[in-house]
Amino acid sequence: MVRARTNIMVCGGTGCLASDSEKIIKNLKIILKARGYSDEVKVIKTGCFGFCEQGPIVKIEPDNVFYVRVNPKDAKDIVDEHIIKGRKVDRLLYREPEKNEKINRQSDMPFYKKQLRVALRNCGLINPEDIYEYIALGGYEALGKAITNMSRDEVIEEIKNSGLRGRGGGGFPTGVKWEITSKQKSDVKFIICNADEGDPGAFMDRSILEGDPHSILEAMAIGGYAIGASKGIIYIRAEYPLAISRLTTAIKQARELGLLGKNIFGTDFSFDIDIKYGAGAFVCGEETALINSCEGKRGEPNYKPPYPAQEGYWGHPTCVNNVETFANIPPIITKGAKWFASMGTEKSKGTKVFALAGKINNVGLVEVPMGITLREIIYDIGGGIVGGRKFKAVQTGGPSGGVIPEKYLDIPIDYDSLISIGSMMGSGGMIVMDETDNMVEIAKFYLEFTMDESCGRCTPCRIGTKRMYELLDKITSGKGTMEDLENLKQLAHMVKASSLCGLGQTAPNPVISTMRHFWNEYLAFIKETDKSKSKK
Repeated sequence: MVRARTNIMVCGGTGCLASDSEKIIKNLKIILKARGYSDEVKVIKTGCFGFCEQGPIVKIEPDNVFYVRVNPKDAKDIVDEHIIKGRKVDRLLYREPEKNEKINRQSDMPFYKKQLRVALRNCGLINPEDIYEYIALGGYEALGKAITNMSRDEVIEEIKNSGLRGRGGGGFPTGVKWEITSKQKSDVKFIICNADEGDPGAFMDRSILEGDPHSILEAMAIGGYAIGASKGIIYIRAEYPLAISRLTTAIKQARELGLLGKNIFGTDFSFDIDIKYGAGAFVCGEETALINSCEGKRGEPNYKPPYPAQEGYWGHPTCVNNVETFANIPPIITKGAKWFASMGTEKSKGTKVFALAGKINNVGLVEVPMGITLREIIYDIGGGIVGGRKFKAVQTGGPSGGVIPEKYLDIPIDYDSLISIGSMMGSGGMIVMDETDNMVEIAKFYLEFTMDESCGRCTPCRIGTKRMYELLDKITSGKGTMEDLENLKQLAHMVKASSLCGLGQTAPNPVISTMRHFWNEYLAFIKETDKSKSKK
């Protein structure tokens, strides 16, 4: 077999596939075959490169040339000019807007310069459907090390010392969660990957599963070993067909190589993984609702305690972790807790993946060290606001988060700092808004989403969010009064304080934060006569 001298790496993430990257791959292969270069040059479908605004993306290795906004017709020039003649296709290079300079190296682009890829380390670098490419970059080395050279307690201690906190939104220390589950007395335990990514505008977990599925399988096996579980479940929404397909392929490959199943690496540790599909209910991101759905029941949360670590899936101790949380596990085991803890801040270690969307020039997926500022993400990485408009606010934490105004742009991004200004980390959605956005309408939009997604089990969430929405609808229709504003404020705090689960407890956040930072926009909807009466 002839070894390829050049690899043409084409983004095969959902966004680029929707923009005809599959046709680009097909055309490249046809033209290479016609020119007699099929053996020397390989076309590889990768996961997401992250720079979605510039997709479809094609990268040539080892030349390290990065082409953007490629279409199927460009395949001919890429082969004839770059591959055969050795000349870059100038019109496909990224043009840096401020200096109007063309950049051909990925690492030189402002979008990538401040990023630090840990969870996304293999996305855009390997073929996610080839286990050998994952193994070639150290894949399954962490699993081998954990189950052959470390005790269960040593694995847990390593994760605890790393400072890794749950990336699904809650920020609970991962090692502590593993330790609690490991201490439960039970012959049967489960570990579950929460891939029920439901935030509008969020695509972090999907991109990891599409671009590096084996990292999740390996991490789940490590977690299973640590807590004493022999079974893992990936709970994923059925709306992610590509992620499901690649996970299914990855599980099959891992089983064939003995990396899942019985007596892994010749030890007495056996572990396997199944996939269960969600129906797209946002509330199933909450772990007890997720477990109910896995059991075939209605997806609604349970009262706690008992916690899943005590009584979870079918009554057995169960540990639930988010996709991004798992993606950090293998490198922590191979490189050590100190390496991971050297990144980030004192209480928020490591990196965080964000889905950058909204009125931003560089829409995409970014991974940055904890402690970086919002300004750096929005302007240095995101390229600023579309059309040169003025920045107004950014919504972090999805529909359950809060809006952050311009005065907080220099606050470091970590769990505690965001909570202190009325927002939250959430799973990593980051939606940017400009001066044309009305913040009352924004609050209404998010509240409508959470109202519709309420499972209805508890009264504060089921009825409270509906009444809040009705008040907002009345206010934005120009029929609101000062009394309505006061009622809205009180109701928001009541729903937040008395709802059963995280959905209801955080649903009022967009209302509370917009009333706090953009009160004048609420007042603008109130009739002047009513405002004058309130002054008297």
